[in-house]
Amino acid sequence: MNRTFIIAELSANHNHNLQTAIDSIRAAASIGVDAVKIQTYTADTLTLNCHKDDFVLKGGLWDGYSYYDLYKEAYTPWEWHEELFKVAREEGVIMFSTPFDTTAVDLLESLGNPIYKIASFEIMDTELIRYAASKGKPMIMSTGIATELEIQKAIEACHEVGNHDITLLKCTSEYPARIEDANLSMIPAMRERFGVRVGLSDHSPGSLAPTVAVALGATAVEKHFILDRSIGGPDAGFSMNKEEFAQMVKDVRAAESSLGSVSFELTDRQKKSRQSGRSLYVSKDIKAGEVITRDNIRCVRPGFGLHPRHFNEVLGKHAIRDLEFGSRLRFEDLD
Repeated sequence: MNRTFIIAELSANHNHNLQTAIDSIRAAASIGVDAVKIQTYTADTLTLNCHKDDFVLKGGLWDGYSYYDLYKEAYTPWEWHEELFKVAREEGVIMFSTPFDTTAVDLLESLGNPIYKIASFEIMDTELIRYAASKGKPMIMSTGIATELEIQKAIEACHEVGNHDITLLKCTSEYPARIEDANLSMIPAMRERFGVRVGLSDHSPGSLAPTVAVALGATAVEKHFILDRSIGGPDAGFSMNKEEFAQMVKDVRAAESSLGSVSFELTDRQKKSRQSGRSLYVSKDIKAGEVITRDNIRCVRPGFGLHPRHFNEVLGKHAIRDLEFGSRLRFEDLD
């Protein structure tokens, strides 16, 4: 059975408190996630300190924010990174990050970052992708706003530097996202089209989308994690708290278990259950020498007699001994 790689995205949910970030890592590790992800940027590495109309968000969760002010509020201070990686190692959980420029990659390399994640809004930045992929680490790339061509170009950028360890994440880049916009049918389609592993980055409420995604073959699931939504912050409104995330982990693991493996061999439990299947039984007392007919045998439950496929085969044969009503029909009782 393939194990889904479950990622708790911390993002801005530390609310600029280092202890909250540390407590979040420990809490996520305690509920069985495989990895905690952070983001490595500053407002200046992402955008311009400009409040012209182009740079102001309109509608949605962050209505009225300038890009610069939003990212200044949401970023994870770079001076925290070393401590956060240390805490993750102590807790036995993988920590990795999303870099947003080459200087972020350099910082993360110095900390032994084991995986690089490319965010949906950076997937067209093939220079960044190429630089991160050149470090030889697994690449995870979200595709929320990407065209088919942009996805292909992102994969090619990895291949150009010899990196073929790629996972794409189906993503709906809305915060929060509606479950009806998840379009999870894209998961097997993307796997077939691009020949790489495919997972899910989910911003919809609850565990439904991740659970369905696993059933469709998702190899990774990423959700935003927060200790308690009451602490607030830019991402609080679409993040799962500890109890909700723990339930999602259970749901995903249960979904994995339900998939089983492809085999037409019966399990021991299935073999035992066949006792309640149908088979051939004597439905009326039969004397020795009497002919077997549709009137004196029937295909009924339970399943200890002859297999039903022998029904027509035994018709017209003769009983070689007396057979009582309710007896299992056996070949050794017939001529």
